[in-house]
Amino acid sequence: MARKRIPTRGILRLPLLLLIWGGFSLAMWLPAVHALIVDDHQTSRSFFYAGLAGGIGVVFIGFSVVNRQPKHGMPGQLMTLLATFVFLPLFLAIPVQDALQNTTYINAYFDMVSALTTTGANLYSAPERLPESIHLWRALVAWLGGLFMWIAASAVMAPLSLGGFEVTARAEPGEGLGNGSQEARRDDASHRKLIVVCRALFPVYIGLTFALMLLLVLSGERTLTATVHAMSVMATSGISSIGGLANGQGGFAAEFVIFLFMLFALSRLTFSSDTIGVGTNRLDLDPEFRTGILIIIAVPILLFLRHWLATFEVDSADNFGLAISSLWGAIFTVTAFLTTTGFESAHWAAAQQWSGLQTPGMILMGLALMGGGVATTAGGVKLLRVYALYLNGLREMELLTMPNSVSSLTRRNRRLQSNGAYVAWVFFMLFALSLAVISIALSATGISFEDALILTVATLSTTGPLTDIAGNTPIDLGLLETTAKLILCFAMVLGRLETLAIIALLSPNLWRS
Repeated sequence: MARKRIPTRGILRLPLLLLIWGGFSLAMWLPAVHALIVDDHQTSRSFFYAGLAGGIGVVFIGFSVVNRQPKHGMPGQLMTLLATFVFLPLFLAIPVQDALQNTTYINAYFDMVSALTTTGANLYSAPERLPESIHLWRALVAWLGGLFMWIAASAVMAPLSLGGFEVTARAEPGEGLGNGSQEARRDDASHRKLIVVCRALFPVYIGLTFALMLLLVLSGERTLTATVHAMSVMATSGISSIGGLANGQGGFAAEFVIFLFMLFALSRLTFSSDTIGVGTNRLDLDPEFRTGILIIIAVPILLFLRHWLATFEVDSADNFGLAISSLWGAIFTVTAFLTTTGFESAHWAAAQQWSGLQTPGMILMGLALMGGGVATTAGGVKLLRVYALYLNGLREMELLTMPNSVSSLTRRNRRLQSNGAYVAWVFFMLFALSLAVISIALSATGISFEDALILTVATLSTTGPLTDIAGNTPIDLGLLETTAKLILCFAMVLGRLETLAIIALLSPNLWRS
């Protein structure tokens, strides 16, 4: 008698959380193989057995629920996103804690939440403390977390008008688009949407990552360093196995290549047109991309003019070379923090030294709060919301001088100018409220106000490297109390999913069939 096999379609119909758990279990064997190659048997065993145990658990649970029909459709997928960021790191932290043997489980959990949400907060300040295979694992978790959010943005957030899509949607956040909301709640439709989006985006994501890795290797970087940095750029996590780009061997060539690939985080239209939000598929007309490029040009020029005026006070033949170096350092670093990647240029120190700028952290925090494009791996408020508020501000100033005037904008921009700006303002207020509450909670644990503010902005905008560069001195996350670390974990999950998504989960209308 032939043995019964689970069909491929049945496997794909398993609960999303189970599929994600199985994917990460298989991913653990990559650092296990790497550790075996570099003769680190302790690390190899930790990841191999953790991946094996996770895979066995997925198989047994999968057999028990393979014929079970999901009941909640798209709202259930949204709940799965929350469960993934909260509970999956409990499993991902096991091999890290077992391999290091000199760290606590809460530290390993915090590090995995940071990686999975693409925050990239550096809990282990000394890169040499971690084996190379764990550096690879941290970057891999962040890379998979970025892919997860890429897929979720199109398959879950867009149908529910969340994650920035509420700015251009006709429906209220969490309700979907017209009649499509009923379709979005159907279990078959939601699962098919996930499969279609995954098949469309995964080849693009892995292809761009491999291309960047290859270019970094050609620039002179070590293979492991190039791989970690390539995955970190695509996921906008800012994780580095060598403590930053300044310690790399690629020099300007590596930074320039990374700069080009960071532009993908400014708009979804840089690689796809399946989530057009404002009625155009032309990149030069996309408001997010244009707004991002404007910021990338304007902020470094303003800083450069400040630097340039300072050079007239010091007559030196070396100022021209220092000017070019500081200009590039400003352009790269501004782009990195605007996209919430958080890489610091090797020439950023030269820019600070030349200008004498005392508070560069405030500029970088502001850029991180703006964030990147909708449906990208970047965090922050998102450029589309910023653009909607900008249009509304222009209209309000126009009404001050001409109260009876009619907006001359196109139909799609009028939508952004009115209802879109209203929803964007609601989100901004919720973001500001979250910022205040988390800052107060961190201050209650004994953290100074300045550090609490930096930590809150870093976690809510998923820009972990802010903890190293925004203040006068780097913040040692390992010295924080357990309560503070758990608060920061909550903030990272909140910043990744956004407040509107959490509120939508509490809405009875979302779960009502």
